[in-house]
Amino acid sequence: MSITYKTPEQIEKMRVAGRLAAEVLQMIRPHVVPGVSTDALDRICHEYIVDQQQAIPAPLNYKGFPRSICTSVNNVVCHGIPGPKVLKEGDIINIDVTVIKDGFHGDTSRMFHVGETSVLARRLVDTTLAAMKLGIEMVKPGEHLGEIGRAIQRFVEAERFSVVREYCGHGIGERFHEEPQVLHYYDPSRGKGEELKPGMTFTIEPMVNAGQRHVRLLPDGWTVVTKDRSLSAQWEHTVLVTEDGFEVLTLADGEPF
Repeated sequence: MSITYKTPEQIEKMRVAGRLAAEVLQMIRPHVVPGVSTDALDRICHEYIVDQQQAIPAPLNYKGFPRSICTSVNNVVCHGIPGPKVLKEGDIINIDVTVIKDGFHGDTSRMFHVGETSVLARRLVDTTLAAMKLGIEMVKPGEHLGEIGRAIQRFVEAERFSVVREYCGHGIGERFHEEPQVLHYYDPSRGKGEELKPGMTFTIEPMVNAGQRHVRLLPDGWTVVTKDRSLSAQWEHTVLVTEDGFEVLTLADGEPF
């Protein structure tokens, strides 16, 4: 599969899909409170996407995934399956939303604090957000993905946290996952990596652990957790390479980057 460069018409559709995905995360914010189940959060998001937005929740039945969003709590790195688990005071949770509208995908995720959280949790969440922003702000024609990954890794490790290696960002458009892979660390075997060119669309979505970078996959085949049970955080945006820089496609109207 080769990298697809989006036409102006395709980019406009991706703006719509991206804005819808961002609006889901805005909508769900007041529902993320102690006592709510991740299943309830999934149901609320599903109904909003389908009934209000007239869109499709991309994760549902994607390669067998059974829910419409991913809910990754505390030591869950990514792909947490919504279920009966009830959120409690002090938890942190990543909610990952991807919608399909008019054949194009918008993919974004963010962290939420459940009530009062620990100093470590807040520092981890803030560092991960800053790492994502650092990577996004480097996006421009002529830059290379390997350099973005290197910068994210250096920033995270300077804060004494670690970057997950097994999962990465990805191209996105008419397909959920396209080329290129977007690593959030430097891989010497790839060198500088792909050169960015106008019309490329991809996600930047660093997964950062408070402890060691190593992860394991649970028997459900989806849920990824930290091997040392340390907290993990992730933020994600879909980004367009423009003629002179970048555009974040997954922002709600008026939402600051």
